[in-house]
Amino acid sequence: MTAQERVERAARASLKVFPLPSAVLFPHTVIPLHIFEPRYRALVKEALATDRVMAMAQLVPGWEGNYEGRPSLQPMLCAGVILWDEQVEEGRYNILLQGVSRVRCLEELTTEHLYREVRGEVLPELPYSGPEEEQLRQAVFELAGRVPPSFAENLLPVAARASGGMLADVVASAVIPEAERRQELLEELDVRRRLEMVLADVGELIGRLQPMRPSGPLN
Repeated sequence: MTAQERVERAARASLKVFPLPSAVLFPHTVIPLHIFEPRYRALVKEALATDRVMAMAQLVPGWEGNYEGRPSLQPMLCAGVILWDEQVEEGRYNILLQGVSRVRCLEELTTEHLYREVRGEVLPELPYSGPEEEQLRQAVFELAGRVPPSFAENLLPVAARASGGMLADVVASAVIPEAERRQELLEELDVRRRLEMVLADVGELIGRLQPMRPSGPLN
């Protein structure tokens, strides 16, 4: 069964959710996570024993006073599969979670588990091809001249291969740190509009950065 099929099956029945206000996962990207809270250690343990599927979610503003409870979830999640796992001291986990699909939360389930589960609708990525793709790709190439080579070397091959919504998602994941903005982009289902939004963010970043000076002596 493919990762997409596993996510779709979980969403229809019960999708395990890890709310993390500081992080937003995008499809086609990988995020490292250190899992230490007991309820989310239980989530990861169960996921590893079954389909390796879990979702990440943002919380509705005002959650701060009720984080230990069940504050409301933002309706747009990203579901993924655990690519790699390592159990460390005190039952904690280090994992790599690969985003697979956007999922719209339809209802939160009543469960006996410590962690939260929802039923959701997997939202397919609609195909799109337009000038915004090449504009964003060219902006990424320009940005590569203004960031450390190690960062550019990781981003450029992905940007060169990706297209449509995937291009917007992988670039956003790499260059946009703010969780609120990332959530806005996760919620944007119009691929053309998402590409435009990421292009604007990359353009703003380029405007703030000076071109990298070549290292070594100049002839």
